[in-house]
Amino acid sequence: MCGRYSLSTDPNQLKAQFGDIEMGDAIQPNYNVAPTQYSYVIADDHPNVLQQFKWGLIPFWAKDEKIGSRMINARSEGIEDKPSFRAAIRRRRCLVLADSFYEWVKRDGKKIPQRILMKDDSLMVMAGIWEVWSKGPAPVYSYSIITCPPNEEMVPIHNRMPVIFPYKDQWEEWLSDMELNRVLDMLHTPDNDILKTYEVSTQVNNVRNNGPELHEAVNK
Repeated sequence: MCGRYSLSTDPNQLKAQFGDIEMGDAIQPNYNVAPTQYSYVIADDHPNVLQQFKWGLIPFWAKDEKIGSRMINARSEGIEDKPSFRAAIRRRRCLVLADSFYEWVKRDGKKIPQRILMKDDSLMVMAGIWEVWSKGPAPVYSYSIITCPPNEEMVPIHNRMPVIFPYKDQWEEWLSDMELNRVLDMLHTPDNDILKTYEVSTQVNNVRNNGPELHEAVNK
């Protein structure tokens, strides 16, 4: 499960990792990205453009876009057969950009938020799929984050985690036209020792809280 994350990067960091990517307007930092909000992806329809899609995939056949709030994650296992995801995994893939994601661990009957980020402080690149829903007054572009079993760093925190691509060749391949078997081969648990974690304030529990203080470590 990945139900909350953050992206507070700047254009220089994006260019350092992704090269000459078109970004349009200034990137709006969001320290508490929540389902149904818009955030930044790189999609295979325009692999050199940073786009804003809505978090929570709305299948093209859905009658109501509200279904997207239940489609924020797509389990890697069997994704090719799920009605909501089987078309997207074959033809509409994206990279979801973050600087970290949040998960909650149970301690003394309380849920304590943890911030999980790349060990080298690089941008986190998560595997995603996207759709366009055209039954409303305007097309809605939406996405899901693909999840998998946890690596060693995540085992004490949660039994699921995003599929993370640390390497540029993975980004390029994910956005390329390839056979389904190869797509599915890429959906595996990330390597160990690529993440770091620390406890943050319970302020992150409320989606209305959104500022750099959410990234501050809690002193134990």
